[in-house]
Amino acid sequence: MSLKIKILIAVLVILYTVGVFGIMTPQYRTMFLALSDVNLFISFLILIIARKRKISKWYLFIAFTFIVGMAVEWIGVHTGYLFGNYEYGHNLGRKLDGIPYVIGFNWALIVICSATLAKHFFRYSYLTPLFASLIMVGFDILMEPVAISSDFWTWNDGYIPIFNYVCWFLVGIFLQLIYHYFKLNESNKVNDSLFLIMSLFFIILNIF
Repeated sequence: MSLKIKILIAVLVILYTVGVFGIMTPQYRTMFLALSDVNLFISFLILIIARKRKISKWYLFIAFTFIVGMAVEWIGVHTGYLFGNYEYGHNLGRKLDGIPYVIGFNWALIVICSATLAKHFFRYSYLTPLFASLIMVGFDILMEPVAISSDFWTWNDGYIPIFNYVCWFLVGIFLQLIYHYFKLNESNKVNDSLFLIMSLFFIILNIF
């Protein structure tokens, strides 16, 4: 493992360790939750820095995923036709017509990290996009309770509909198939570490 990779992973560990303790500390909780968009964007930048094959198609995919992510979230929030009846809160930063900008970057981050993780199980297989999409749904299941309690978003009907997870899977597999078709996936320890660290972050906050 190169020094660069070690440093990037160390930054992620510090970032999320400080974050989880800050959120769990009553007197600092509000301040740390308000920095959630900054935390996510730094994670996204680290993912870009860690990329080995810096090809234009990969950056185009990120831009495409950002647009798709923002679009499907706009449809969801303003019509309820995707995901369900929900709206975003105040702790994910600046918004475009009700949709936090960082959500578009978050879609790209989760797609890429899930694809990297799935690659370990189904290398060069048509099953990789399917498994990566299921990983994305699993991550959303893990994330939902924390997101609701942290005022990232709220479900206006008071519960999380199964339809939300169906839409996550459908949007996820659409993006994963594109990622797979253009052969953009790569083995990357930073991606693996980021996904593991984020998962542990939500597991700890779910428990405590």
